[in-house]
Amino acid sequence: MTKAEVTVTEEEPTGQKRTRLISGPGMLLVWLYGVMVVGAVSRSAVQISTEFDKAPLAYSLSAVAGLVYGFITYSLVRGGETARRAALVCCAAELAGVLIVGTWTLVEPSAFPDATVWSDYGMGYLFIPVLLPLSAMYWLRGRSAGSR
Repeated sequence: MTKAEVTVTEEEPTGQKRTRLISGPGMLLVWLYGVMVVGAVSRSAVQISTEFDKAPLAYSLSAVAGLVYGFITYSLVRGGETARRAALVCCAAELAGVLIVGTWTLVEPSAFPDATVWSDYGMGYLFIPVLLPLSAMYWLRGRSAGSR
């Protein structure tokens, strides 16, 4: 997307125009994050409700991942500079989670008797959990108010 393709949708209470974050590649990010929300939340809900005592840490982390994905999806759809910054921070937290949990699952596999979304750097999800925040952070950095 070129700088000229950025569209302004509505005015925020601060008097600034809210820019859309779901145009162009942003729409793909919303779609991918939406799929990850459904996958992580539904998987963790079933695991927490049926076998929580088997792997409480893994299932809780999957639920946290689902919440992070949900907030990023909401922020991308909402648009505006505040939402862009919030999404950027959440993507950084998501990437940190993937790297920490991914390393933890390789170093101490006994801590995770069952996999999380972020286990083995997201191998069970085709490495989307590690690639998605990197892509989103790259795209969101180009959407800043100062870059237009």
